Amino acid sequence: MKIEKVLNNNAVVAMNGEQEVIIIGRGIAYQKRPGDIVSEQHIDKMFTLQNEDIQENFKTLVSSIPLEYMKISEEIIAYAKVKLGKKLNESIYLHLTDHIHFAIERYRKGLPIRNGLIWETKQLYKEEYDVGLEALNMICDQFGVILPEDEAGFLALHFVNAALNEEMPNIKSMTQVMQEILTIIKYHFKIDFDENSLAFYRFVSHLKFFAQRLVKGKHYKSNNDEELFLIIQQKYPVAYKCSEKIKKFIESNYTYQLTNEEMMYLSIHIERVVNATTE
Repeated sequence: MKIEKVLNNNAVVAMNGEQEVIIIGRGIAYQKRPGDIVSEQHIDKMFTLQNEDIQENFKTLVSSIPLEYMKISEEIIAYAKVKLGKKLNESIYLHLTDHIHFAIERYRKGLPIRNGLIWETKQLYKEEYDVGLEALNMICDQFGVILPEDEAGFLALHFVNAALNEEMPNIKSMTQVMQEILTIIKYHFKIDFDENSLAFYRFVSHLKFFAQRLVKGKHYKSNNDEELFLIIQQKYPVAYKCSEKIKKFIESNYTYQLTNEEMMYLSIHIERVVNATTE
């Protein structure tokens, strides 16, 4: 492959057929110029990004940070893909690498940042949070720094973001909405959730996509099945009453009108998660 652009001594832009790629490797661009051939024995990682904006921002990032940050980020992402079993948006390579670099720089300067969503992240995104904890171990092994637990929460949200293909501010808003709904249910029924139950896992998954629709101002497509809606009200009256409380809260705080279908599925999930907790 021929070098198109030298980013620094450890990174180049090259053409792999008709596809532009970013290649990193220690000393891979030492005394190299555009047009020279990339030495394959020096290649550590090769990135192919489809989004042009992400590609350009990634080039800028690669050119300005040490090689080790690129390597640890790629290793963490590879681990996350296996553990989560989800497709992650390619933006994760840009955002996670940048965050890890910034977090370590802050740590070394004695400037830690508290995570205001750490408790919610632990509860709502348990799998992603566990990946975040393992990422901290990997970072410690590589850089010899012990980042605070708050950072595991920050990293977890990056994985949630990459899986849902959302911007980070939206992820934070979604997390807040989800926690508010869970709190209403918790106090309505005076229970503590069994967070290890399948019902809770399914409910959180449902809330995640509901909150995503709310943040974007979209609704579940209506089938106008009034008969089924009435059956759910009659079958799960207590759960439906709680759903009405949630509906009023959402309307008051987010000016979002829940559809009958959203009320119906919310009631079903509430019934299941409450039963799983009280059994």
